[in-house]
Amino acid sequence: MSLLQAARQVRENAYAPYSRFKVGAAVRGKSGKIYQGCNVENVAYPEGTCAEAGAIAALIAAGETEITEICVVADSASPVPPCGGCRQKLAEFARHDVPITLATTEGERLDTTVGALLPGRFDISHMDRA
Repeated sequence: MSLLQAARQVRENAYAPYSRFKVGAAVRGKSGKIYQGCNVENVAYPEGTCAEAGAIAALIAAGETEITEICVVADSASPVPPCGGCRQKLAEFARHDVPITLATTEGERLDTTVGALLPGRFDISHMDRA
């Protein structure tokens, strides 16, 4: 299964009764294994979980810590980028040159990178005091 197929497949499982905006995400770990996530809404907005965060949680739960490729799919007029919080989450586990495919359910695609979506990201180097 391709990363795009995995994101499309898991999108169908999204729990989005309030917004009706289903999103699926798939990330590839360094091992080559694919991890999936979908958005999970909650009536107490904004306590839901984004699809990207779900895919990252699956990656970490499996014992991996490095993302080598990302795909996000939504039913929208144009490809939807991750929210700001998810951009930072993705940047925690993916180098700046990691490719991201943003796609619609109709097949429109935008190919970019983690660095292009989050230039000037906050990272561990900012924590060093030496």
